[in-house]
Amino acid sequence: MIHVVTIDLSTTGMKVLVTPRISTSPDMKISARTTSEFVNEFDLQLAINANFFYPFYEKTPWDFYPKSGDLVNVVGRAISNGDDYSIVDRNWPTLCFNVKNYAQISDNSICPTQTTQAIAGNLILIANGQAIAVPGNSPFNQRAYPRTAVGINQKGDKLWLVLVDGKQPFYSDGVTMAELQEFMINLGIDKALNLDGGGSTTLVVRPDSQGKLLNSPVHTLIPMRQRSIANHLGFSIVP
Repeated sequence: MIHVVTIDLSTTGMKVLVTPRISTSPDMKISARTTSEFVNEFDLQLAINANFFYPFYEKTPWDFYPKSGDLVNVVGRAISNGDDYSIVDRNWPTLCFNVKNYAQISDNSICPTQTTQAIAGNLILIANGQAIAVPGNSPFNQRAYPRTAVGINQKGDKLWLVLVDGKQPFYSDGVTMAELQEFMINLGIDKALNLDGGGSTTLVVRPDSQGKLLNSPVHTLIPMRQRSIANHLGFSIVP
């Protein structure tokens, strides 16, 4: 089960928002929340999960971390409204948005000047419309798994959000990295970035006063249970 959202970033009134850092602690911690909580709190119309983060564990349906409100750190670059709250010095590729909402995927953690929003992933999947070799020694890459990825066109004014449900036999097993690359190339994507996946994979829209879950995440082995995560990528049209 694959969910695809295509966004015209040049749309008048388009607002892009990465989850802001609420905490002012010196180690740049951020308060975890679900994607639905993020959409509702910041009056957005659509959002997905973003950076990998830590600490994290899930032992049982009641023993896991983080829960909403717990403090976590993002991995890789994270910028919200010009505030860079990155802490982990990991040179991961980054999706950067400038003041005009144009998007660029950087091969490292460096964003252009005038970047207002940014999130990071762990792998470039596609460059110049071609699949990029991913590490073959990782079982995570080779087996079917829930995935979240973003892609852009060459101009940077069109964005694709691609989320794949998994871990649910007879509904959706997920995809391998190679299958994800092939699917995104067939969409016409010029460059793509892999984001946090697994139980973090979440797509929420907000057609009215409350966010609506569109995919089927699996958290603590419970389908449709949203994971509280560090940050998100959200969108809305401001009149």
